[in-house]
Amino acid sequence: MTDGDPPPNPASAEPGERLLELVAVMDRLRGPGGCPWDAKQTHASLVEYLIEEAYEAVEAIETNDTAHLREELGDVLLQVVFHARIASEAEGWDIDDVAQGIVDKLVDRHPHVFASGADAVTADTPEQVEANWHALKAREKGRASVADGIPAALPALLQAGKVVNRSAGIADRLPPLPGAPAATTVMPAGLTEDDLGDLLFAIVSLSRECGMDAESALRAATRRRADAIRAAGL
Repeated sequence: MTDGDPPPNPASAEPGERLLELVAVMDRLRGPGGCPWDAKQTHASLVEYLIEEAYEAVEAIETNDTAHLREELGDVLLQVVFHARIASEAEGWDIDDVAQGIVDKLVDRHPHVFASGADAVTADTPEQVEANWHALKAREKGRASVADGIPAALPALLQAGKVVNRSAGIADRLPPLPGAPAATTVMPAGLTEDDLGDLLFAIVSLSRECGMDAESALRAATRRRADAIRAAGL
């Protein structure tokens, strides 16, 4: 094998070995004599691909297409390796730093699994684990509220879901949701997920007929809820 050849691809390998091959392939693509398109890319130029691949992976999950999911996860992984390779050329960190960072985070955020002695905590349910995760994250990031740190660029429905999820444990200490009575009226018992989808679609359609943007309206409502959470000191 010459220096320019891709790494071998044996039928069997140790766990993680294929990841090293992916790193080697990316090194060749970005290196001298590699691919002009890959060589010219930047963090900014790859943003659209990162978003697109993530959404395609989501679609595969939602359609229960596990074969397609395997492919899409590979495309998402490529974006991670691509960005890490770009960073290694000018920013002083690489794929190993990315991996080390997430290893450290997972260990730190799971004290109920990895900590012992005085540092150990109890988290016997998924809800306790999630609450502890958010508390540790807020402390690490120096955040004053559970509503802080939610990316503003998230789609409105996902952003609203994040605020609801993070505030679920303190809902009894917050003002009632202004839209709750109307939502209860139009969401009878026994509503299925398909029914909910149809209802949301109808709301979007009606909003358009009334000259309103459902996306921006939901963003505004989410901001109001986040402001209420902060005002309550939570």
